[in-house]
Amino acid sequence: MSASKSSLPALTLAAIGVAFGDIGTSVLYTIKEVFGSGHVQFTPDNVYGILSMVFWTLTVVVSLKYVTLVLRADNNGEGGLIAMLTLASRAVADRPALRRKMLLVGIFGACLFYGDGVITPAITVLSAVEGLEVVSPTFKEWVIPLTLLILFGLFFVQKRGTADIGKFFGPVMILWLLVIGVLGLWQIIGHPEILWALLPWYAWKFTWQHPGITFIILGAVILCVTGAEALYADMGHFGKKPIRIAWFFIAMPCLAMNYFGQGALLLADPSAVINPFFNLAPDWAQIPLVILAAAAAVIASQALISGAFSVTKQVIQLGYLPRLQIRHTSVKETGQIYAPFVNWMLFAMIVLAVGMFRTSSNLAAAYGIAVTTDMLITTVLTFFVIRYAWKLPLLLCLGATGMFFVVDIAFWASNLMKLTHGGWFPLAIAGVVFTLMVTWKDGRALLNRSLHDASISLKDFLESIFVAPPTRVSGTAVFLTAEPGTVPNALMHNLKHNKVLHEQNLFVTVRSHEVPWIGLNKRLEIEPLGHDCWQVIVNYGFKNDPHLPKALSHITGRGVDLNPMTTSYFLSRDIVVPTIGKGMAPWREKLFAQMHHNASAAAEFLGLPSNAVVELGSKVEI
Repeated sequence: MSASKSSLPALTLAAIGVAFGDIGTSVLYTIKEVFGSGHVQFTPDNVYGILSMVFWTLTVVVSLKYVTLVLRADNNGEGGLIAMLTLASRAVADRPALRRKMLLVGIFGACLFYGDGVITPAITVLSAVEGLEVVSPTFKEWVIPLTLLILFGLFFVQKRGTADIGKFFGPVMILWLLVIGVLGLWQIIGHPEILWALLPWYAWKFTWQHPGITFIILGAVILCVTGAEALYADMGHFGKKPIRIAWFFIAMPCLAMNYFGQGALLLADPSAVINPFFNLAPDWAQIPLVILAAAAAVIASQALISGAFSVTKQVIQLGYLPRLQIRHTSVKETGQIYAPFVNWMLFAMIVLAVGMFRTSSNLAAAYGIAVTTDMLITTVLTFFVIRYAWKLPLLLCLGATGMFFVVDIAFWASNLMKLTHGGWFPLAIAGVVFTLMVTWKDGRALLNRSLHDASISLKDFLESIFVAPPTRVSGTAVFLTAEPGTVPNALMHNLKHNKVLHEQNLFVTVRSHEVPWIGLNKRLEIEPLGHDCWQVIVNYGFKNDPHLPKALSHITGRGVDLNPMTTSYFLSRDIVVPTIGKGMAPWREKLFAQMHHNASAAAEFLGLPSNAVVELGSKVEI
């Protein structure tokens, strides 16, 4: 989907369906958790203060930071933490030490996304289904089984893609936002005085009078902006303008009306604090509202799941994860992918989270740390982008990001208090994923160094073998090699065992770059080596879909006559042998060896035809 092919209204509708699910469903639990914490005394003044804090958190964090500033930091039209990270890292390429630290921080932020991807579906669907308890307490025992059933159905259909049901996401989310807006407006009409909370004075007054309580409840107030990162991450799909229109004219007004409606209800009926959102609706509308909330929760969860697939694909391209099986679920949209391993690991973690925490209130204690840490990382990366990529004056850069940094630090510090109450859970998930990513990256560097140390110059090798050339057979051989200019192990084994050389030989290196897309005009670099041999480098961005046969098809007419029917692909299948030495810790080397062994085959990852692939193995010590 692109702005050039779709109208602005269509893109805005699609953006609401995909990007606003998470933040759009935060009304289910935010106010309930602030007052349900037991820290805030239930008084009219405190209701005004909390509502003011929620409204101005939405304004500062979402409207000013993300929608106004961060959306400007696009990486060739793409958004999200990975796009921001590569943009910032390229901007400080002349500072290698800073760049390394920045990459580690940014990758940890990407790992936190997986923690968020576990907590968000769990708390959102659970909050929606808990509306049944408002209808009747007898439904309480059905909440967890029904939540798990809905989540299982959601993860089960991922393999089929969301192309068919995705067209309903926009209309359902529009209906959801309008319904919650009307429910809030109905209560505001009865108690219009709640609108005084629009003034920041009430937030300041509450903070001044209750500084300690304010610090504690910031961990619950932040729930109103969970999903703000999605607005930036989905910019590449819809563009900046549709997201800004959707936020300022639809999402923000409806969310604000609902929050103020909940505040008005609490002024009129303090007993509604048990679940102020569902108590907004009259009795006859509560079951339809639960059904609509569950649908909105599923859409919000879908956005996180799809995001997890996309982030996984991007970090694989950047070299931080081994190849995993990734399937395309749509012939029209390249972004529609399915990663089976990621899908079912997420589901297993969500089942664990629901089983451990059991209520949305308990999950809320685990929620927030991953979100606020990602927000803090985004702010820091934004500074490096506007300072070193855009070359703006230092004082302007500090001013533009300094206020957001202070706000992010306050929310982050408050959420640290949740650490022992469940906040450790998403951090533990992120820590495990980060360990895997860094181990894979370091292990690949050790493996490449080992291969390089034992390598032979390709040009010298070819000159030597053509002194007394081996038998040439018809067809084309494509040898994959990690480093250009070196002899692939597959070539050595082929000559040793088969004692033949093909009529044409391509020595191909696939490179991934820290840009989202690389066009076909820059896809191939070709260097003739003589004797009908060529060195070929194939370039991809981290959002490109690698497909080697398609890429090599463009080589025809540039000195190479490539016939797919007579082309064979020779791959080296290296078996990693951990050794005691200057490499990684022994447990990390063993972990890397296991990850390398279980990685999806390069042939499948690169789209090679299965009947034209020859794999030749060798052992490599690291």
